[in-house]
Formats: sequence, C-alpha cells, structure tokens
Amino acid sequence: MTESATITPQVVAEHGLSPEEYDRILHAMGRTPNLTELGIFSVMWSEHCSYKSSRIHLKKLPTTGPQVICGPGENAGVVDIGDGQAAIFKMESHNHPSYIEPYQGAATGVGGILRDVFTMGARPVANLNALRFGRPDHPKMRHLISGVVRGIGGYGNCVGVPTVGGEVNFHSAYDGNILVNAMTVGVAETNKIFYSAASGVGNPIVYVGSKTGRDGIHGATMASADFSEDSEEKRPTVQVGDPFTEKLLIEACLELMSSDAIVAIQDMGAAGLTSSSVEMASKGGVGIELDMNAVPCRETHMTPYEMMLSESQERMLMVLKPGREAEAEAIFHKWELDFAVIGRVTATGHMVLRFNGEIVCDIPLGPLADEAPAYDRPWVPTPARAPLGAVPPKGPVAENLLALMGTPDLASRRWIWEQYDHMVGADTVQRPGGDAAVVRVHGSKKGIAISTDCTPRYVFADPVEGGKQAIAECWRNITAVGAMPLATTDCMNFGNPQRPEIMGQFVGAIEGMALACSALDFPIVSGNVSLYNETKNEDGSGSAILPTPAIGGIGLLADVDQMATLAFKAPGEHIVLIGETDGHLGQSLWLRYIAGREEGPPPPVDLELEKRNGDFVREMILSGRVSAVHDIADGGMLVAVAEMALAGGIGADVGELGHAEAFGEDQARYIVTTANSDAILAAALTAGVTARRLGATGGDKVAGVRITDLRRAHEGFFPSLMGA
Repeated sequence: MTESATITPQVVAEHGLSPEEYDRILHAMGRTPNLTELGIFSVMWSEHCSYKSSRIHLKKLPTTGPQVICGPGENAGVVDIGDGQAAIFKMESHNHPSYIEPYQGAATGVGGILRDVFTMGARPVANLNALRFGRPDHPKMRHLISGVVRGIGGYGNCVGVPTVGGEVNFHSAYDGNILVNAMTVGVAETNKIFYSAASGVGNPIVYVGSKTGRDGIHGATMASADFSEDSEEKRPTVQVGDPFTEKLLIEACLELMSSDAIVAIQDMGAAGLTSSSVEMASKGGVGIELDMNAVPCRETHMTPYEMMLSESQERMLMVLKPGREAEAEAIFHKWELDFAVIGRVTATGHMVLRFNGEIVCDIPLGPLADEAPAYDRPWVPTPARAPLGAVPPKGPVAENLLALMGTPDLASRRWIWEQYDHMVGADTVQRPGGDAAVVRVHGSKKGIAISTDCTPRYVFADPVEGGKQAIAECWRNITAVGAMPLATTDCMNFGNPQRPEIMGQFVGAIEGMALACSALDFPIVSGNVSLYNETKNEDGSGSAILPTPAIGGIGLLADVDQMATLAFKAPGEHIVLIGETDGHLGQSLWLRYIAGREEGPPPPVDLELEKRNGDFVREMILSGRVSAVHDIADGGMLVAVAEMALAGGIGADVGELGHAEAFGEDQARYIVTTANSDAILAAALTAGVTARRLGATGGDKVAGVRITDLRRAHEGFFPSLMGA
C-alpha cells in the first residue's frame, strides 16, 4: 500500500476502524486523512492503545493510597518503599504475538515491560510471568510451551534481570489463544523518577536505541483482533528482540538519568514512534514536529507510514533540555547505540511530520489522544451457577492426592524455572517455588515480595467472586512470606468485548477486584487490557479464553531475615490450620481432575476474613512464632501440606481426612508449623481467628503416600510432556 493510496472503505476496514470511527476522524481532521494519518489514528484508537471498550470500567478500580506515588496513566506504577526509595512495576500482555511466534513473542514481551519500568528511572530487579496454555496433548502445545519458556529465559537471562516467579495454568479454552503476561519490578530513588509529559517549546526530541525496521507494523492493531485460520500469516507483525541491545539501553538511559538533561522520556512500545510521540505531546499539552528523514532506519526506502507504525524493539524517545544534546549523544555512542535529534516540541498542539521537505502528516493532537472512542458496550451478568450438591468420593484420599500432585495445574514448574536465571544480581532471597518471590533491595535489609495470581476457572464461573479471589490470593501469597502488601498491577485478558456475555465477565471481574482492593488496602497502580483473545470457529462464532484478570502484586519486608518459607523445617513440629474449612468443592481441581466435572460456584471470598486471617499470620511470622507458612489455594489443604512436605523433605501426619476436607478450596486459609501450637491457638482466639491443630511433621509419608512417590508424580509431568 503506497503513501498516496486512496482512502476507501476497504482501506479503513483494513486498519481496524469502523465506519463510525472513520467519521469521527473526518470530523477531527476537517478533511480526508492521508494514509500515514489514517495509520496513526488506527493504532492510537486501537483497543490495545485506547482501551476504548474498558476505560469506563477501569475507572471503578481503587488506585490511590498513602503509599502510592504514581498510579495508572504513566508507563508503570510507583509506590513508596521508604528510605527515599520507590518500587516501580507493571504487567503487560503479549498474547497474540506469542501464539503466532512463541519465542519472539514472549521475548519481546519481556523486553517491552522492562522498558516500561526503566523509562521511569528504575533499575529493573525482577521479572515474573503469568502463562496460560491449552490442553497439554494439543498438537501445537509443546511447541508453544517450549518457545515461550525459551523466549522468556533467553531475553531475561541475557539482559541480566532475574526471573523470580510466576504461574502457569492449562485449560482447553486456551487451545487457540495462549496468554503470555510479563511483569517487571524496578527500584528507583523517589527524587529521580521520570515522567512522559513533554514540555518546553523548542526543546529537542531525541530518538535513542536500535534502528527502526519493518517488524511489528500493525502489531497494536493485530493485538486488537481475534484469531482466524490465517493467524500464521500474521508472523511479520511480530517484533524481533535483542536483549543485548536492551541491556546497553538500560545502562545508557540510567547514566543519562543521573544528570538533569532529560525533560521527558517514553519507551516505544505498542504503536512504536506513534504512541510514544503522541502520548508525550498530549500529556504535556504541546505540539510535536518530527523530521522523518532523521529517524535511524535499518531498511531502505522506509516510508513515514512504516516508520511511525513500526514496533521495532529497544527504542526510546526523549525530550532533552536545550544544549544537552552533545552530552547525551556521547553517552549513547559510548554504549554503541543510535542517537538522533529527530524533532522539537512546538506550541501548535499538532503532530506534524516532514519527509523529503514536505509535510506528510498534520494531525491535531487533542482529538487523537483525548477523543478516542469510549464505548459502554452492552453486557449481561454471568448467570449464577447451580449449587454443586453432594459429590461421592472417587477412590481413597491417598490415591487422589498422588494423582492430583502430577496434574498439569499442580505439578512442579521446576522444568520451567530452571531455564530462567533467577539468581543474577545476587539479591534473590526467595527463589521460584514458594508463595511469593522475594528480592532484596540492593545494599539494604529490605525485601520486595512479588506474586502473580489469578484462578480463571473461578472467574468464568462467577466473575465477581473470581475477581475478588484474584486480588485476595495475591495479597495472601505476599502475606505468607511475611511482607506487607502494598499495591498491584493487572493484566485483563478477555475475549471479544462486542459479545455481551464477555463484556459481562469483564464488568463482573472489575467489580470483584475493586471490592477486594478496597477491603485489603491493595490499590491497582498500573496495568494492561488485552481483549479479543479468542479464535474464530468455522461458523463465525468465537471460542474465547477463560476470563483471566491476572494480578501482579508487591509487598515490603522490612528485614529479609524475618522472611517465611513453605518448607517444613524439622520433624516433631505442630501443623496448624488457620481459617475456616467448609469443604467447598465447586470449581476445584479435585472436581475437575478426579471427578471429571467442571461445575458449581467457586468458593466464596469473605474479604473481612481474608484481612483478619492474613494480618494474624503476618504477625506470627514477624514475631518468630512460626517456622513454615503456606497459603492454601489450588488443590486445597492436603495439597498444601504435601507441597510443604516436598519442599522440606519431611513427611506429615494429619490423621484421617474426608475428600471435601482434604481437597476443598475454601479461601482465607494458611498452614503454619510451630514448636508451640498452644501459643498460636491462644493468640488466634484473642485475634478472633479460627485455628486448629491439624497434625505434626515427621516420617516419610503424607496422608499415607510416600514422599518419594509424591515427588516422582510432582516432578514428572513437565519432563515427560516436553521430552526432557
């Protein structure tokens, strides 16, 4: 398609714009746009960049608190961690690219989220990921798992940021659309945080990093559409990453940030040069003029359309103070990176692009940024699930436990995380496999606890309760290592929002999340929305993923020496159950894998109970009265005990348990071990917390199953699946 192409209804549709949206563009422009202008509107008004189906609902989420320095709207969220320091963090999706080209899709997802964090002045200290795959025996799944895991490891390991945690689910709903969500946490000085609003008429606009190529053009538009049979043909829209260049870019940016030369800075992520320049100018209420002949390109005869829409990786845009160009250029050339002054800040309120001496684009920025469509799409609430009723046992509890420990959703993820460098930087103090990762704040005793959580099958059955549970479980995992939860980021992965039942899932999940964030003082400070995660069937209907509002949370440990872990520490200790057990089997893994049913409502989430029980457990950890802690989640109480036994290599006697008591997934519960259960039970009584002694550590079995057999089942799934 040439720059001078006639703008026809077909061209408009190819850019993902509806006829009504094109009419809005005509009104904003006062004339017919050219192809470059149409392309810029198309990516800025795409679902991926504008959140046009979700904006009105996202406003319902709590985003403030005394610990919040910067909430949603910037590249990442910022929270105070004391001593003049801040944690900067965000989670992003790279779902569609990872299904089409799993290695590069996952790798560039990691690269993009790293840039979101260091563009604000933070040194990245930890990566996490939340992955959802289809059926393990699906013909494409081994290829997708292998590519995604290698892509995450290949990028994170090379760039020198440890990958310290995450989660993996399997379900047939992800057969045609896997999810790859990446999270990065960084640490910055509170007086050295950088924002993206451009200012200063006449200030130079500078391009740094890698050269621009044709990879990733229309990546944002592709991420805003569902899959059809031609998904393989979209491979050219997947970006290609270079982690070694990203490492140089981190160091160069942080070096320049130690001066006072930068006015504003923005990474080139989705929609590349378009989104970075538009967002900087619109946030600052200024105009911007770019010389497209000055953009560093790695391919010949690139057009302004291609340069503006390319999503080539490892690139940043900056506004510098006048006269500081030479100083900045010297730093970037030292790090062997491109540096070019490509424009200036203006007072026009327009984006003006010049190429070969001519103006090839002149767009008013107000309508482009502020008048993007915002839809209150029709939605219907998800119907309530019928109660489960009585479920007969399916064999002995011991046999059920052994079978569950080897299932895709509960098996050890060691095969995955051993491919990641989780120790680089030497500050990882709790490695993958625990409730939350913990990374020391370099040079201090403080630790940042980090977890990613969501139970999509709960959200599918009841979006409100599932949304509450996603926040609550993340809060619980951070609490279980002894940290005080501070704030969250979200990654809202859903199907086609134009289907009222899908939009109802989104609205319900937001409602539940908002309730939990408020009750647990756990605001959402950054995030991402990924819609159209579904595959078109032959009859034109959509096959959607499970609604997956992935939550990434952080918490603060004042002293990492007080951190709790889940491993049993010694035989002869008392095992205490914190929280109330009703034996809720609806939507449980036991029901799915052992009984072969996916039915009933998910477990209800009592937020007052979550807060009371969690605060009590954290107090017990910090007072040194418990030796091991594990929250109870997927698989229920007996699975949690088995995980603690496997981590410590010590068995447990928990007496006779019924299958509902053993495998029910009631919320707000923890297992703790202690040398003095009487003291714990007395303290719980005083705090109004339900607690009971469950048994004792020791021996080489859990519920009659040998630890060696449990380990064989638990560790065997991934190596067997992947042929390792």
